[in-house]
Formats: sequence, C-alpha cells, structure tokens
Amino acid sequence: MSKVKDLKLASQGKLKLQWSEDHMPVLMDIKKRFIKEKPLKGIKVAACLHVTKETGVLMRTLKAGGADVYLCGSNPLSTQDDVAAALVKDGIKVFAWRGVNNKDYYWCLDKVLDSKPNITMDDGADLVTRIHTKRKDLLKNIIAGTEETTTGVIRFKAMFKDGILEYPIIAINDAHTKYLFDNRYGTGQSTLDGIFRATSVLVSGKNLVVAGYGWCGKGVAMRARGMGANVTVTEIDSLKALEAIMDGFSVATMSEAAKSGDIFVTVTGNKNVITGKHMKSMKSGAVVANSGHFNSEISIPDIKKLSKSKKVIRDNVEEYTLKNGKKIYLLGEGRLINLAAAEGHPSEVMDMSFANQALSAEHITKNKGKYSIDQDKCWGCTVCRQLFPNSIELNK
Repeated sequence: MSKVKDLKLASQGKLKLQWSEDHMPVLMDIKKRFIKEKPLKGIKVAACLHVTKETGVLMRTLKAGGADVYLCGSNPLSTQDDVAAALVKDGIKVFAWRGVNNKDYYWCLDKVLDSKPNITMDDGADLVTRIHTKRKDLLKNIIAGTEETTTGVIRFKAMFKDGILEYPIIAINDAHTKYLFDNRYGTGQSTLDGIFRATSVLVSGKNLVVAGYGWCGKGVAMRARGMGANVTVTEIDSLKALEAIMDGFSVATMSEAAKSGDIFVTVTGNKNVITGKHMKSMKSGAVVANSGHFNSEISIPDIKKLSKSKKVIRDNVEEYTLKNGKKIYLLGEGRLINLAAAEGHPSEVMDMSFANQALSAEHITKNKGKYSIDQDKCWGCTVCRQLFPNSIELNK
C-alpha cells in the first residue's frame, strides 16, 4: 500500500530518476555492490526525507541491497509527485504528495512507522521525535538511525542531553563529505535557483541579506556575490561574524540590514530570525525567503498580523500588503525555497551525502548490537573512511 498524488506520473518520474542516476556515480557503484551482496536483506528502512529524484536513487539503492523500504516526505512542499509515483512502481512504499496538510503529514509518518522499522532515516528528526513521543512501542525493533540535516542533529543531540534518546543515530550531516559540500555548494546553488524560479528577479546589483553564516549561509553568500549581489551577513555568533568579515562580506544586525535589503534569505536553523519589527522597516518590494529546514525562521504570524491583504501573485510568491502600504513578497510560504520552488540540491552533490546514507545503513546492519547511545564514537567518520579511504586525514 502507498499513497501518492497520481501513479500516472510515474513515466516522467522514471526519466528524472534516470537523469539523477547518470549524475550520481558513487551511489551507483554502491548499488552495483548491493545488488550482488544484499547487505540489507531482511531489514526494514523507514525514511522521512525530501521526496526528490536524488532521494529516489537512494531508495532504489537500499532496495537493491535487500531492504524493505518505506518513504514519506519531510516537508509539505518538497515532494516531487512524479518521482513518488515512479518509486511506487519500483516496489517502494511511498506516502507523500506535494501540498500535504499538517494532519496528513503526520498520517504519512505513521504509515511509514507502521512497518515496524529496523533503521530510521531522518531529515529534520521528525521520525525520531514521533517514535519517542507517540510510537514508543517501535523502539524494540530499531537498531539505529541516521540524520541528514543540521537541524535534525541539533534536535537529537538535545534529546541525548536530556537523557531521552533511546537508540543510536549516525549524524550524517557531521560527515565531512556531507556538510562541506552538500550544505555549502548544494544550498548555495539551489537556494538561488529557487529564488530565480519563483521571482525571475535580477540579483546583480541588489542588496542581498543572508541570515546565518554556517556552511549553508556561506554557500548562499558566496553564490550571491558571484552573481553580482551586494551581500550582507547577519550572524549572532561573533566568531562566524568575524569570519564573514574576513571573507569580504558586510556584517550587520538584522535590524540594520532590514532597512537596506532587497532580498533576504534565512539559513540559521533558528526561529523568528525575521520578525514584525524587521518587516516594518523593510523596503516596499522586499523579497523574503527561507532555506532553513523549518518554516519558523520567518515569523509568518507577524507578517499576517501586519498585513491588510495578501494574494498569490506568482507560483510560490505571496504578496503581502502591509497596513503601512509597503509590499513584502514571501516565497514558498516561508518553507525551504530550494525545494518549494526548485528541485533541491543538484544530483552531483547529493551523490556524496546519499552515499553516506547507504553506507550507514550497511554499517548499522553489520554492527547490530555493537553501539549504544552513550559511546563517544563518530560513526560518520567511519562511513567517510569506507567511502573515501584516501581521505582519512580529512576526518581526523
């Protein structure tokens, strides 16, 4: 059983999957070996990930390794419906469609968890949280899990600190072959891609404000400057702010930057980064977008409270007319703009990240019972060494 938008879209989805497979050689090498060795035979994998063509290649790889694979979306607007349909045709159980509401989002999570998984794969820690709050009966079946994102790693580390994390999780995001490439180059390119597809706005000469100077923020700032934008970084971490200055960017508080910015991009993993007080001082016509995992970085309640009217003026563009007469354009409902309005990260950069995921699933299966959540061990580095044996020095 699966639930997707329309199975008739499968033929187009298969073409997208073929494109990604042609551009993900590392994962394809792993898949070839998986077909022969079946290292995941008898393992049930529950994945809550962005249902993109790249994710589809990972799901196919896990299935080739013998796993029984269940997939739901990790964001209401990131599912590519044709890819979801194609994966169902490939025998993968998928519960995802673009535009899912909050109730159905958690219904999809529960349908995936009904499989009684042995391994969880998260993008944002929603599966982990659901298991620990509503589905504790599943804990006895779970060997370990993986987490793809910075946001998710922060969430499960908080759970570990509070003593409530019940099974070990590999922080995929902390592998050098993930965050140095996926977060920086993938987010940098795909975020601007999403802004362009949504607005067709000229970036050159514009004042572009990047909130957050972690690896994702670095990527966005770098790519925006490369296209001629005047980039200002806002950052609450003084060391990262200093790094941005030495990288040649202007640094300001959001209150200062709000007055001059033309385009705003939040990539902090925090909440209420742009609030009503900032919106009031923005230029009329300011474009506001988010590339952090959750839609809480831009205060949607504040912009609604300040506005006298709202209309969808383009796909993924909402025009809010404030009570003071200014207009603010919110992209993708404040959700991940690179997935809401574009296709997410390019296949080539996701090749490394998802190769880490596939090898982690194999590592978990082979080492069942050997790891516990109280051990000080970097599983991510183990995975990196399996994948790139000549780059061990990078992981010390």
